[in-house]
Amino acid sequence: MRSVNELSFRGRDRYHPSWPHVAALGLGLVIEGAVSFSGLGAVGTCWLLGGTVLLVGLGISMMLRSSTTVGAAGITICWGIGRGRTHPWHEIRWIEVRETKNNHGTARVARITLANGRRRSLPALQDSTQYPDPDFPVNFQRVVTWWEFSTDPAARVQPPKRVRHRVTPQVAGLVLGVLITVVVIVLGVAMKG
Repeated sequence: MRSVNELSFRGRDRYHPSWPHVAALGLGLVIEGAVSFSGLGAVGTCWLLGGTVLLVGLGISMMLRSSTTVGAAGITICWGIGRGRTHPWHEIRWIEVRETKNNHGTARVARITLANGRRRSLPALQDSTQYPDPDFPVNFQRVVTWWEFSTDPAARVQPPKRVRHRVTPQVAGLVLGVLITVVVIVLGVAMKG
């Protein structure tokens, strides 16, 4: 039984398939069927399309069943399979928003850092261009308030930045470009000699 003041964020309340997504999926299945028919025949194509539909259906089901529950026991994270896992308050060292930018816009995801250093995203407590949530800042603050109320200030430790957070995509691309150039030159010299 849930507490009256417990917070619950559910995937089925947040994620709704849109017609462009359904159309893109249908187009993808048509292309997959046309391309695979010449190599696999009718039976193979049916198996391939059936497997694709099954995997997509499983993914959508998991997305809709995903949830984050915040209560006296801690934060329970469920990714759509089973009842989920509860992380007690004394294990949660930090709560933050991770912001990711890509060609489709910006996505913000609330996540926790545990005492062992592992980070966990909170499903259904997210905001993106594809699934906007105007209440995201308010809901995130409600989770932080629960955390602050349930933990000792000395136990709240912001994790150090990881290398991937300090290296910009431009720097990573530059380093990768230099590495590829060096490998090509070494291979070219080795093949001539």
